[in-house]
Amino acid sequence: MPVKVKDLPPSERPYEKLALYGEAKLSNAELLAIIIKTGTKEDTSIGLAQKVLSLGDTRDDQDLAFLQALSIEELMSIKGIGKVKAFQLKAVGELTKRMARPTNSHKIAITRSQDVANLLMQELKNEKREILKLLILNSKNFLLKIVDVAVGGTNHISLEPKHVLYEPIKMQAANIILVHNHPSGDPNPSNADILMTERIHEVADIMGINLLDHIIIGNDKFKSIFKNRAYQNNVLRKE
Repeated sequence: MPVKVKDLPPSERPYEKLALYGEAKLSNAELLAIIIKTGTKEDTSIGLAQKVLSLGDTRDDQDLAFLQALSIEELMSIKGIGKVKAFQLKAVGELTKRMARPTNSHKIAITRSQDVANLLMQELKNEKREILKLLILNSKNFLLKIVDVAVGGTNHISLEPKHVLYEPIKMQAANIILVHNHPSGDPNPSNADILMTERIHEVADIMGINLLDHIIIGNDKFKSIFKNRAYQNNVLRKE
């Protein structure tokens, strides 16, 4: 029979420990236990939290980004995690994504490929499907909007240039940057990635829009199809 949380010393119970020492002193399992709230006859809330953490394949105990990519079904595969608890955990994951996004995008200047990676790495690196995003910039390369253009399978995205360019044409934008992830974790561009980039570049140029770059996000790594260039005065310059 597992020890119940209420039977632990007050200084070891997640709620009391947070009140006494602050949230930074809690372990990952203890923080998740507060979200999960209650346990089962077989497991405490901390035990359930540890089982959720065991679904991650990361070696870094502090890297919890995998939680954002877990499906409802994966969470519910743990005995004691029903729909409500799974929904609560998914909601927390989505909130962390949204907190990582810029709130004042018009004040963000994109000057090089690293800026793009910094902006979207946490959101995209653990996605299980390829997601293509479009950064829409003004003539001075300040971020106007981030648009989700397409969602693909586990290894490819298929789309037409008109789907990419619809929003920037409507906004009369000067510059755009493509960003997508590789669920494999390898950010090296495929031949299909390069061909898609060339096609969109050609059509965008006809429409008077500069495609400044195409960034591919991997697992804490990224590649620029335009070779890690800096963006200055709408002209690509090697760093």
